[in-house]
Amino acid sequence: MGLSASFEASRVGEDTVASSTPPRSNTQLRGAAATIHSTQNVFGSARREYWQEVVRKTYFPLDLVFGGAGDFKGSLGAWSLGPLSLSRNVSDGLLYRRCQSHLVAEREESFLITVPELAEIRFEQDGRDVICRPGACLIERSHLPYEFSHKDPAALWVLKIPSAVLRTRIDRPERLATLQFDASRGIGAMFVDVLRLTGERLEEMDEPSRALMGRQLLDLLSLAIEGDERVLAGRSTTVRNAHLHRCECFIRTRLTDVRLTPQAIAEGCAISLRYLHQIFEAEGVTVCAYIRNQRLLASDAMLRDQSCRKSLSEIAYQWGFGDQAQFSRQYRAKFGCTPSEARAVARARG
Repeated sequence: MGLSASFEASRVGEDTVASSTPPRSNTQLRGAAATIHSTQNVFGSARREYWQEVVRKTYFPLDLVFGGAGDFKGSLGAWSLGPLSLSRNVSDGLLYRRCQSHLVAEREESFLITVPELAEIRFEQDGRDVICRPGACLIERSHLPYEFSHKDPAALWVLKIPSAVLRTRIDRPERLATLQFDASRGIGAMFVDVLRLTGERLEEMDEPSRALMGRQLLDLLSLAIEGDERVLAGRSTTVRNAHLHRCECFIRTRLTDVRLTPQAIAEGCAISLRYLHQIFEAEGVTVCAYIRNQRLLASDAMLRDQSCRKSLSEIAYQWGFGDQAQFSRQYRAKFGCTPSEARAVARARG
């Protein structure tokens, strides 16, 4: 089922919503891969209350402010991609507000990658106010209050990525909140193209295939982000930070190698061992601590992936830990629970 139909109407009406969702007698349809919501068969004032609940279940708790006095119209489809989720949101003008009170009970942080296809969107977070138009994509952070709005009918693709998963590919992703990335050319355009095509074909995929597509989208997103000069900028000099970035990438692509050592990293990145330690110490971390942290993050992402069927020992050995006991000790020290407890919680939530 493809949800990337053109949206040329000046208002999202019932015909537009119907063109983006299959015929149904209920307001919600659950398939093997998707949950599809629509206001089409919800009447009167109940539509706004219904949409508030749909948004909460798909993303997280938000306060909604509806524009205009007419009936609100919208449709929202959501698909699982392993630990990631992809949604297609088509609706009339709306303001979404994430307040401090919403964060109290939230444990797991997520990042939303939003791609507008119809109408511009406004986003305000952490003292920054940005306008994102079609042809760009925007990064939002769930663990900070924000406002997200569009006055006109909008059509959005939204990729939701758990923070623990994103951190396995991008170091310190909190730096990315409110950043816009060009989606009209290069790797950014390829990321959006694959995202759209994925949405059109997800109903034809089984669970392992959807999880694989999620990993591929994450790879493309990482490439688009890492190529941006604003991300490369940091506390260090330009040259030093470029070396740091290259070393981080070298480490992340070789985490499964038990022979990964500071000496191997220095040789692979053509710098001295002393300089390697210096550039990491400037960031407040040792090389070995960075490697261990990245391995723990990768293991945590796998534990929380409901499609993963590997045992705890297999996960430990895959990510370079000497034995399961060592893995469990270090995991608990970082996350405050054992690997088996984290897996049980993830499965219970799923």
